[in-house]
Amino acid sequence: MSFRRPSDDALLVRLSGDWRIANGLPSAAEVYQQTESGPDVRRLQFDTQGLTGWDSGLVNFLFNVLGRCAGSGIAVDRSTLPEGVRRLLDLATAVPEKKGTGRTAQQEPFLTRVGTTTFATIAAATEMFHFIGEATLAFGAFLRGKASYRRSDLMLIIQECGAQALPIVSLISFLVGLILAFVGAVQLQQFGAQIYVANLVGLAMVREMSGMMAAIIMAGRTGAAFAAQLGTMTVNEEIDAMKTMGISPMEFLVLPRMLALILMMPLLCLYADLVGILGGLVVAVGMLDITPVQYFNQTISAVGLSDVAMGVVKSAVFGVLVALSGCMRGMQSGRSASAVGVAATSAVVTAIVLIIVTDAVFAVVTNIIGV
Repeated sequence: MSFRRPSDDALLVRLSGDWRIANGLPSAAEVYQQTESGPDVRRLQFDTQGLTGWDSGLVNFLFNVLGRCAGSGIAVDRSTLPEGVRRLLDLATAVPEKKGTGRTAQQEPFLTRVGTTTFATIAAATEMFHFIGEATLAFGAFLRGKASYRRSDLMLIIQECGAQALPIVSLISFLVGLILAFVGAVQLQQFGAQIYVANLVGLAMVREMSGMMAAIIMAGRTGAAFAAQLGTMTVNEEIDAMKTMGISPMEFLVLPRMLALILMMPLLCLYADLVGILGGLVVAVGMLDITPVQYFNQTISAVGLSDVAMGVVKSAVFGVLVALSGCMRGMQSGRSASAVGVAATSAVVTAIVLIIVTDAVFAVVTNIIGV
């Protein structure tokens, strides 16, 4: 870009070369500085004979020049500009920018933000309890034999929540049992009590880790899938269509998913118990020179039926929480593709938080009653 003064009150701006954003365009401030460096400039002209290429960068540059010249009362001659550039400038300047439409950086007062957050929390809690109430009514209709859902859907969801989840549950449970045994072995070897690794792994897996890890796996695997499925149905207005036809979405969509997890989670928990104990056996046999018979005898003496029952009950409750979290977030999903992803993420986070909180409540209650 170069400048020339054909007369005292005119400034000629020569544009040459390839004016594209990738080439690094000059600033409009350079032109404005030339208008103030000499005698008063009243007219601005352009020479574009040497212009070989341009894109939106040239249009943006000229738009900024026009804005500065308009503020200084300088007339701009656009006749020598390429036709496409003139048309784009006409479009850009046809409708002036509305004042007051931009975002302001002003922050709301602290009490306002606290109040807004409080009301939003209360509304979310109310909506959650409303959803739990509707799910409870749907489950009551199932117990009375009056719930409307397809048995084939229930069988399909049971397969997805049960058999298809075995590989990932097997891997995680085996590794958790192995890690518990290894950590316990390092400490117990110092006192010559390595045989009690079987007690540690057995009780930890049966009472706590199996049900919790299986539930967390199902929250990330199945709860997110439930939220994505129902969220997509919300986007496609399928749930609205079901309500219009008099079909209860709670009974037709939520109830089968809730039943599937209630039935499958205890079975997955028992399976995770066995796999986790086998993981501890690998460490006991390979690292501590404990025979498999000694390990299993010690496990049987340490783990009672009440411990197994506690883990199974916990897993059933966790299954309900995962199903409710996934279905609730899916039903609450917005009507866009991004909202479905947000619903799936929120379902996983909600389920995991509820699982941890519920497990803590179980721990406190069982300690109080001595179970």
